[in-house]
Amino acid sequence: MVKRMNEFKSVLKEATTELIEKKSRFISNVKPVNTESEALDFIKKVNNIHKDANHNVYAYVINSNVGIERASDDGEPQGTAGIPVLEVIKREHLTNICVVVTRYFGGILLGAGGLIRAYSASARNGIVEAQICTMALYSRISVKISYPYLGKIQNMVNSSENTIINVQYTEYVKLYIKVKANNLDNVINTLKEYTNGESEIECLGNFYDIT
Repeated sequence: MVKRMNEFKSVLKEATTELIEKKSRFISNVKPVNTESEALDFIKKVNNIHKDANHNVYAYVINSNVGIERASDDGEPQGTAGIPVLEVIKREHLTNICVVVTRYFGGILLGAGGLIRAYSASARNGIVEAQICTMALYSRISVKISYPYLGKIQNMVNSSENTIINVQYTEYVKLYIKVKANNLDNVINTLKEYTNGESEIECLGNFYDIT
């Protein structure tokens, strides 16, 4: 079983940028992805959009605990395209990201050094546009309490890094709370302490969100 990361750096959104280098067009498409399948689907999508391009170079990294790293030069001289794009990703310590750099040849040869610089710059521009962010693993829990404890629990949650997502008012009060996964046990123990053990707490699953 693969252990999930508590935090990692990725990008916030899908983005596209364009760079002109000696009449060649370099179009960078960047997307946050959670699986290798999502990365491959994104690469296929970009290839279909730019099927008339000379090259559709790509690199992606998925979950550093799994360690999936892939890169393709797509016909460019070996080591001048895919690996430079991958190195840009790795220098920023990013994961769960896919970058595809499309090149339309402009008639002027760039040489190995020129290709490395152009693909690196294009990938970097796309990543900046996609906005680097830190993602954290959160747990969603429900807490069922009687009304006298409501204010106390709300104050406790609001004074911490946790967040009340929703509140349901019936015969009892049921709060849905977003908690950092690495602090889940402490939060549960605190909730029990604040309610003298009279709360009903249920863990509803984990998810990643911006920290």
